[in-house]
Amino acid sequence: MLYKASPGQVSYGESIGILLLDTYTPFVPGDVGNATTYSFPVRFQRIDGFTFSKLLTKDPALVEPLLEAGNNLVKEGVKAITGDCGYMAMFQKEIASELKVPVFLSSLLQLPFMEAMLGPEEKIGIICSHSDYFDHEILEGMGVQINSSKLRVMGMETAEHFRLAAHVENGLLDPDVVEQEAVSIAREFVSEYPDIKLILLECSSLPPYGAAIQQATGLPVFDYVTMINHVHSAVVKSRFSGFM
Repeated sequence: MLYKASPGQVSYGESIGILLLDTYTPFVPGDVGNATTYSFPVRFQRIDGFTFSKLLTKDPALVEPLLEAGNNLVKEGVKAITGDCGYMAMFQKEIASELKVPVFLSSLLQLPFMEAMLGPEEKIGIICSHSDYFDHEILEGMGVQINSSKLRVMGMETAEHFRLAAHVENGLLDPDVVEQEAVSIAREFVSEYPDIKLILLECSSLPPYGAAIQQATGLPVFDYVTMINHVHSAVVKSRFSGFM
């Protein structure tokens, strides 16, 4: 087999490119920002000065640094691009229309797929980083069409250890403590809304606790990692082996 070099590219074999906010938070295994989360190579691109608080301003000027970082990843050969914050979703359309590879910036893109699985009275429970910042403008920015009555939303802002690590960015995180907080919130969520039949973890820092949440609630749990694995399986197909 003959391979051809790509101009300007000096490393190969990284399937998914991940845009990172400029944060001061430890990324534990299972977090979108930890390379050991994946069974395949990924490539990270930090956007200097692009903080969570800046993202929340929804300033259209933020599209430019996102595009620059995305183009850098494309030049390095990634086959698809995601991000490490669900609120990047507000720029999904702009980034996807400009880059030459598939773009899927938020775990919320899984909502229409999930909605199709529900019965008439069943709901999706979204656990997000901060419920005050979740609004339907984010969904509209992605072009996601979903019946808002099918959604229930609860945030992690009342979880003190998570808040200090993810919102205050004190540089410390105990995954055992966050897991306890996340499970407590999930239990409260499904107790308050027994019509929830699927859970979506919006925040990129919550996948490490998905298994514990599933064990506590007995419900299917979708998150950033389920989405990234799904896209990887589409852009890097594997041949089947076995016997008949």
